[in-house]
Formats: sequence, C-alpha cells, structure tokens
Amino acid sequence: MLYYLAQYLQERVAGTSWEETLSWLRLFRYITLRSAGAAITALVLSWWLGPKVIAWLKQLKFAQNYLDKAEESGDLVARLITKKGTPTMGGVLIVTVMDLSAILWTQWTTMVQLTLLSVVVLAGLGFYDDWAKITRQSAEGTTSRVKLAIQGVLAMFIALYLYLVPATRVIVTDLMVPFVKHPVLSSAAVGMAVIVLAIVGSSNAVNLTDGLDGLAIGCTVIVSFVFLILTYVAGNVKAATYLQVPYVPGAGELTVFCAAMIGAGLGFLWFNCHPAQVFMGDTGSLALGGALGLVAVLIRQPLLLVIAGGVFVAEALSVMLQVGWFKYTRRTRGEGQRLFLRAPLHHHFEKKGWYESQVVTRFYILCLLCGVVALSTLKIR
Repeated sequence: MLYYLAQYLQERVAGTSWEETLSWLRLFRYITLRSAGAAITALVLSWWLGPKVIAWLKQLKFAQNYLDKAEESGDLVARLITKKGTPTMGGVLIVTVMDLSAILWTQWTTMVQLTLLSVVVLAGLGFYDDWAKITRQSAEGTTSRVKLAIQGVLAMFIALYLYLVPATRVIVTDLMVPFVKHPVLSSAAVGMAVIVLAIVGSSNAVNLTDGLDGLAIGCTVIVSFVFLILTYVAGNVKAATYLQVPYVPGAGELTVFCAAMIGAGLGFLWFNCHPAQVFMGDTGSLALGGALGLVAVLIRQPLLLVIAGGVFVAEALSVMLQVGWFKYTRRTRGEGQRLFLRAPLHHHFEKKGWYESQVVTRFYILCLLCGVVALSTLKIR
C-alpha cells in the first residue's frame, strides 16, 4: 500500500516544485527498505496489541483449561498444571499483525496474494480447532482427517494454479534439490506431490513443535530469517545469476513478507517466552508452518525447507516413528512399545530431566545450525 502511495505521489508532483522535496519517496522502491519497515511495523504492532489481545482472550475465556496431550503422567503433570488458564489462540495476534504489515509494505503480487490466502485459510482452520478443544474441554479438537483434507485441498489448489499459469509453471515442473545447480527432474505430477507435501508437512510440523514456551515461534523466526535471505537472492536477477540459483520474478516481495513474519514472531515471543502469558495455539502454528512451506515452494526450493526447518522435521518424525513403532510392536509382540520416552521430541528430553528452558534454548541452537547449513547451499553446489 505504501509503495503504491509513494508511486502515486511521485507521479502527481512530477515536473512541479515539489518533485525535489518528495524525491525521498523513491526509497519505497527498494525491497530492503520495505522489508525493514515491515519487520518494525509488525514488531511495534505486536507490542501494542499484545496486552489487549491477551486481555480479550481472557475475557472470552479462551484459555487452556483442557488436558494437554502431554499431560498424562510423570513430572510433566506438575509443569503443565501451572499453565492451565493461560490464554490460547494467540495466533490471532501473529496472523493479524503479519498480514497487516505485509499488506502495508509489499507490492500486491500474485505470490503475496497466494501466501496471504494460505495464512488466512490455515489460521481459520487452526482457530476452529482451538475453539473445538476449548468448548469441548478435551484435547481432541478437529480430527486429523479433517485437518489434512483442508490442508490438502488448499495445497492442491495452489499447485494447480501455479501449473496452469505459464509464468509460474516451471515452479511445479522443475524439481530443485539442495546442493545441486540444475533441476534433477521435470515432472508436473512429482512437482505437485512435492508442493502438497511441503505445505501440508510444514504446517503440521510447526504445529507439533508448539509444545513449550517460545519453542515453535522462536524456531519459526530463525527459519523465516533464512528464507528472508533466500527470497531476496531468488528475486534479484544479479544475485541469482551469480550464485546460480533459480531466478523467480517477483520473489523479492516475499522478502517483505518474511520480514513481517519475523517482526510478528519476535513480538509474539515477547509474550510467549517462559513463563508464557499466551499460547499461539493451532491458530498460529498451522498458519506459520503453511506460510513457510509455501514460501519455499514459490522460490523453487521446497526440499531446502527440510534442512532449514530441521528441528520441525525432527519433531514430526519423532511422532510418526513413535506411533508407527507402537502399532507395529503391539501387532507383532502383543504389547506396544515406545521409541521415545514421549513424543514430540521436546517432551522426550523433558522426561530425561532437561528443564523447559534448556530444551528450548538447545533447540534454538540446533535450528540456527540447520539454518547455516541451508544457507551454505547457496555456494556449496
């Protein structure tokens, strides 16, 4: 919005005495300036709206009074009891601030529209899931099948749209692999499958990571910073050519979106750090994960998200392995056995005696290492 306003004002004063005075409006053409503006705007809005949203959620009694999936036995019980009554659905704050900042500072391109669409749809799905948990006073919420169905339909819609538009078809057809300079495969069917898996998988992986104060949002900020760099490179023809990565026209605007996500994430972390004043809930985690997956898809690096989001991948795999192994051993040995003390992975380390703050900090460190490895693919290829 500000970009178009600056352009309009420049056109109106062209050839007048005001032209030199308002020449500074040309700065709005630069993605770097608008990215900084988006991040600062999102951060300030989060600080300003945070206490109001928390008070509003408390007033509506949108709090975690239901039993958490991790609250079953052992030392975790004492930890989780103290969190009962903490407002959830804080993802409303993240999504609202992130979308407003993006709309304010980006150019209204198709890529930005698709990203914001996915955020709104997944936030709506997460909001309903949180609401269902609260009203039913149980941890069931929306069934997994319903979640996967809605996420899958959204992801397939995006994949089909990208394929049907000639300018973006290459995003679907040519599959890029980290550490390889050129596409390894040209197949629309495989490309669509990868896109669906990237969006759906990322959305659910971030959701599974959201179990400790500050864990999911902190890791999301780190991964968002990685993709802020990657989107800038992909959208800059000179940088992309020099580093021999796919150039994606218009991807630079996703840099502004990533900056808005970083600002909103840091602002939310202010209230979500231990001891948390608010939880993001599925409202935030599903939307943020889906956004990361889509951004990776749009810059033709969906598989790179597996590296950059290594912590999210480990959390999701721990749940899949735990469930799969339990069912297998129950069928073959008559009694289900566990691979981990508890899943997702962060609860496993809690059961091993790590304090919550230790788990979160160490996972941050691992996430930073994954981000460095992901960025190294720009040169090691």
